[in-house]
Amino acid sequence: MFTGIIEAIGMVRDMQPKGGDLRLTIHTSKLDMRDVALGDSIAVNGVCLTAIAFDSSSFSADVSRETLSLTSLGNLNRGSSVNLEKALTLQTRLGGHLVSGHVDGLGEVISRHDDARSVRFSIRAPNNLAKYIAAKGSITVDGTSLTVNKVDGSTFELNIVPHTLQETIIADYRSGAMVNLEVDVIARYLERLLLGEQAAQTTTSSGLTEAFLAEHGFIK
Repeated sequence: MFTGIIEAIGMVRDMQPKGGDLRLTIHTSKLDMRDVALGDSIAVNGVCLTAIAFDSSSFSADVSRETLSLTSLGNLNRGSSVNLEKALTLQTRLGGHLVSGHVDGLGEVISRHDDARSVRFSIRAPNNLAKYIAAKGSITVDGTSLTVNKVDGSTFELNIVPHTLQETIIADYRSGAMVNLEVDVIARYLERLLLGEQAAQTTTSSGLTEAFLAEHGFIK
């Protein structure tokens, strides 16, 4: 688990194809590697990866074909900047929110504009994730825990303050950029809970429809 508070901006040092998938080597910049052990989890742009080799300034991790197909890691190049966060411990301050490092989908940056010293971004999420995104709720974008300012359909807005712009890769976002999204895990569990006994039934969809909510008195 992670907090969504980025600890360092790393850089892709090497990318080696390995039997159809990929081995990434990341230069860790200011990330403190002194307490890292083989097999530890490190989030790279919000994707939980396992360190299979490391030294004081870099680590390597294997990225499966599934991960490459479902996240933006397949779009990286040598020299690309990435957000880094080590897994939380019981002593870690939970400054963001609970983040699993399991990406739910790819979002697209639609627009950006300056707002005093902050920058406002509009991001379009996949339609199937729209129901989990709420105004003033939490969302993880490339591993960064952020507060949703406004929601319009599948598009949501973010206000990024100067500190976050400086400490993450968000300052580099331009229209058309693809970003990793992870919705708040509480929303996912709530959806499952509302299904009640229907959760045990095999279905091709979540089963949580407007008709279902109306039938059980959640909406009128």
